[in-house]
Amino acid sequence: MSALPLNSQNLPYPDPLHPIIVHFVIAMVFFSFLCDVVGYFTRNVRLFEVSFWNMFVAAIAIFLAVIFGQFEAGLANIYKAVQPTLNYHTVLGWSLAAIVAAIAAWRFVIRNRNPRKVPPAYLGAATLLVCLVFLQVYLGSKLFWVYGLHVEPVVQAMKQGVSP
Repeated sequence: MSALPLNSQNLPYPDPLHPIIVHFVIAMVFFSFLCDVVGYFTRNVRLFEVSFWNMFVAAIAIFLAVIFGQFEAGLANIYKAVQPTLNYHTVLGWSLAAIVAAIAAWRFVIRNRNPRKVPPAYLGAATLLVCLVFLQVYLGSKLFWVYGLHVEPVVQAMKQGVSP
C-alpha cells in the first residue's frame, strides 16, 4: 500500500482543514456565550435558544477539529523548538473538546429545566471556557505564524535540509 502524495504544505489535500473547522468552532462558542450574556441581561429568551444550538453544534464540530489537528500535526515537520507549544496545544485541544461537550450537556439540562433562564454559575463556566478558547487561539496562532507549521516556505526549506 502506497502513502498518499503530499503537497507543498506537507498535506494530502490542498489546504489544512484543521484551521477551517476550528474557526467555525471558535465562532460558535463565542456567539453562544454572547447570546447567553445578552439574553441574561435583556431577558430575551430567544437568544437562549440560539445559544444552545450554537454550543450543541460546536460540541460536535470540536471533535472534528481535534481529529484533523492530530492528523495534520502528524504530517507536520516538527522540530525541537515547536514541540512544547504543539504538546500544550494538543492537550488543551483534547481538554477543550471534553469541556465543550460538558458545557453543551449542562446547557441542554438548563434548557430542559427552564428555557427562560440561564444561571449565573453557567455564565461563569462559559466565561472560563471563552478564556481557555482564547489561550488555544494564541497557541494555534503561534504554531502557524511563529513556527510555520504547514507553511509552504518552511516546509520547502526543511525538505531542502534547512533546520530552524
